[in-house]
Amino acid sequence: MPMSGFRRVSAAAVAGLMALPMAAPAVADDGAMVCAQAAYAMGLRYQQQSAEVAALQRQGFALARYRLEDRLEALGEDAAPAIITDLDETVLDNSALLARDMAECHDYTTWDTWKHWEREGEPRLIPGAKGFLDYADEHGVAIYYVSDRYQENEADTIATLEALDLPQVSEDSVMLLGPPKAERRAAVVEDHTLVMQLGDSLHDFAGDFADADLAGQHELVDENAERFGQDWIVFPNAGYGDWSEAELDAWGAPLEVE
Repeated sequence: MPMSGFRRVSAAAVAGLMALPMAAPAVADDGAMVCAQAAYAMGLRYQQQSAEVAALQRQGFALARYRLEDRLEALGEDAAPAIITDLDETVLDNSALLARDMAECHDYTTWDTWKHWEREGEPRLIPGAKGFLDYADEHGVAIYYVSDRYQENEADTIATLEALDLPQVSEDSVMLLGPPKAERRAAVVEDHTLVMQLGDSLHDFAGDFADADLAGQHELVDENAERFGQDWIVFPNAGYGDWSEAELDAWGAPLEVE
C-alpha cells in the first residue's frame, strides 16, 4: 500500500545495475530502450505473475480466518469485534499501474500517477481477500478499510470497492489519507474490540513502525514477534516499501564460475 511518507521520496537507481538518471531512458546496443526503472522488473514480475505470491496471499487469508474464528469464540456476547485492513497490495492488486509506469521509464515511487489510477484504474482483488471479508461480515465483525489512498478520491475508491462486491463499504468504513493511520485505528478502537489487522506494510499495524528507520523496524518486528500470524497478518509486496533503497549483503569471495 502506498505509504504517506514513502510517497514523498523517490527511489534511487539501483547501484551497479545501471548508471542512468531515474528519468533518462537510453538505447542499448541492440536498439532496445532501457531505463533505471527496469530495476523494478524482477520484483514486479514476482508480485504480479508468480504462483508463489498468489499462494502466500491465499495462505494469509486462510490463516486470518482461523485466527478470527478463535478470537470470536473468546469474546463475550457484548463485544463489538472489528478488523482493520489496508487496501493496496492487501485487498487490491495495483501492479498493473506499476508495470505501466515502469514500461514508460517513469519512477512510480513518486506516486504522481496514483491519483489517476484511483479515479480510473481497475485493480484486481488479491486472491482470498473477498472470501475472508465476507466471512467476517457474515459473523458480525465490523470491517474498516484504513488506507493511504487520497481523500479527494474517496468516492472513486468506494466505487472501486463496491464494484468488487466487498462488504461494509461506506464513507464511515473507508478511512483514507489525512490523519496518521495510528489515529484512524484509534478511532475504530473507541467503539469496537479490535481483533485483527491486515496489511502489506508494517506501519499498517502500529505507528511505531512508521516512525522507525529500517533497522528500527527490524527491532520492532523482533519485539512484536508473537503478534505476527495471530492478530497481525502480513501480505507480500515486492513492488515498493521502506526497504527499496537498502544495501544488499553480498558474499565477499571473488567471483568464480565453473
